Amino acid sequence: MSEVFSKVARLTVRHALMLGVMAIALLAFTGCASLPDYVDRPVSTAIKPEVATSLGDLVKSRRQGVRPGYSGFALIDSADSAYSSRLALTEQAEKTLDIQYYAIHSDPSTRELLRAVRQAAARGVRVRILLDDFHSTGENAQIMRMAFVPGVEMRMFNPLPGRRGSGTLRALGSLNDFMRIQHRMHNKVYIADNAWGITGGRNLGDAYFGHAQESNFIDMDVLAAGPIVQDMSASFDRYWNDKLAYPVPSLITADELKVLRDAARQAEAPPVDRKVVADLPAAMDLKNEPLIWASAALLVDKPAKLVPEENEQVTEKEQDTVIDGLLSWMQQARQDVLIVSPYFVPGPKMMEFLAAMRARGVRIRILTNSLASNDAPLAHVGYARYRQDLIKMGVELHEMRALQREMARTVFGSSGGGSKASLHAKMIVIDGRLISIGSMNLDLRSQLQNSEVALLIRSRALSSQASKLIEQTLDEGAWKLKLNEGDGDLVWQAPPGADFDDARTEPDASRMLRLILWLLGPLAPDEML
Repeated sequence: MSEVFSKVARLTVRHALMLGVMAIALLAFTGCASLPDYVDRPVSTAIKPEVATSLGDLVKSRRQGVRPGYSGFALIDSADSAYSSRLALTEQAEKTLDIQYYAIHSDPSTRELLRAVRQAAARGVRVRILLDDFHSTGENAQIMRMAFVPGVEMRMFNPLPGRRGSGTLRALGSLNDFMRIQHRMHNKVYIADNAWGITGGRNLGDAYFGHAQESNFIDMDVLAAGPIVQDMSASFDRYWNDKLAYPVPSLITADELKVLRDAARQAEAPPVDRKVVADLPAAMDLKNEPLIWASAALLVDKPAKLVPEENEQVTEKEQDTVIDGLLSWMQQARQDVLIVSPYFVPGPKMMEFLAAMRARGVRIRILTNSLASNDAPLAHVGYARYRQDLIKMGVELHEMRALQREMARTVFGSSGGGSKASLHAKMIVIDGRLISIGSMNLDLRSQLQNSEVALLIRSRALSSQASKLIEQTLDEGAWKLKLNEGDGDLVWQAPPGADFDDARTEPDASRMLRLILWLLGPLAPDEML
C-alpha cells in the first residue's frame, strides 16, 4: 500500500497473541474505547453533470470531434505532475472538491496543497474529504482539523476507537475488533466539479511528491476528464454516505486536536521545510495538457467488502472485486501482460491464473520491489515464497533496485543520509491495448481485505506510453531473476551495461533484515501481508 501496510495487518500469529495480552493489560488501565452509537451522516452527492462550471466547459471544448462516451486521459508519471495536477483541480474548482485517500500525511507539501483546499472552501467550493482512519494518529491526526474549516466536511472511514496520540496503542486497544480494523479503504480519488479527476497509486505526502528526505515513491496516477469522472464521483458518494464513514466531529473535537498538537510541539518541534514549499511546482495547465481520448471503465470495490458478515471466514473464494475483474481481463490476453505491483503476493488461485496464461503462450512480465526497495519488508516474505515457481512456469520476474546502493536496508526501515526509491505504482498492460491504473496491488490483501479502485482504459497510445516507462526501468534499474543451472538457487541478473552488479542473495539488503525475515516468514500468512 504505501502507502504503508497497516501495522495490525502485518502481525504474525505469535505477535498477535503477544499484543493481545498487552492489549488486555492496557485496557485494564485505560478502559474500553468504543465508537459512537448514534452518528448524524447527512447524505450528499456530486453535482449534476449539467451544472455549468469552467472545468466542465473546458472538457466540452476539448471533446469537440471526439467519439461520444469517450473520456480524456493523461498519465501522471512524475512527482511534480502529481502535485501540479491536484493543485490545478483545486484552484480551478468552482462548485465541489471530493478527496478520498488511504493516507494523508501532515508534511510540508500536503499542508501547502491543503492550504489551496481551504482557499477553495473560502470562495464557496463545497469540499468533502474522506480518509481511511488507520494512520490518523500523532502528527497526522492534525489533518482532521480540516473538518473544522468552514465549507469543509471530513469523514473518517472504518475508524478505530481510542486516543490518537499513538498509533500503536490505538491498534492495541482495538485488537478485540481485529477482523474489522484490518479491512482498510485503500481507494484514492481527487475530483473537481464532477468534471476532472485523478486516481492511481499515490496518497498525499512528501514521499509521493518527491520531497521526502529518506525515501521517495516511484508512482503513477492518471488524470481523467469527461464522462468517466461521473463514475468516479458516484463511487465517492457510495463511500461518503456509507455507515462506515464517520464525520470527524463525532470522533474528536477541535480542542482535543489542539491538545494533541501542543503536546507534539513540546515533545519535538520539527522545523518547517521552506525549501520543500519553494520547490513545489505551479498548477498544471489543464487547457493545454495533452489528453488521449478513449473508452474506459471504473472498477471499484463495494464499501460492504470491508464489513464481512459475522463469522465469515476470509478465503480466496470467487468475489466481485477489483482484483477479480482485472484477473478476468488478464485471462483474455492473447500475447503479452505487463504487470507492475509493489507488493506481489499472488496466492494459489492467482498462480493458477498465471499458469493458465503461460500454457496459452502469453508472455508475462512482472516488476515488483526488491527487498531493499520495499517499504514493507514483511510483504516481501509472501512474495518470496512464489519466486521460484513463477520463474519455472516462464514468468519474467524483475525486482526494482533502490537508487542508493550504500543505503543498506534495516528491519526498521530506510537508513538516513540520502534518498532512495521505492516502487509504488500499480499498473497492468494487456496486449499493448488495455491498461489498468489504480490503487490495487496484485496480492491477497487487495483482493480479500482492502477496498480498491482502478481505471481500465482501452487505448494503444496510453498503453504504449506506460509500457515504455516500465520497460525503461526494466532495462536500466531492475534485476531480472533467474535460476542457477547448477543448484537451482536464485540469481539477480543486472541489465547489460548497468552500474550495479549481479547478486546471489537479496541485493542491497542487510544480513540482519534477511535473517529476521527468514525467521518470521513461516509465521506470516499470505492474506495478512
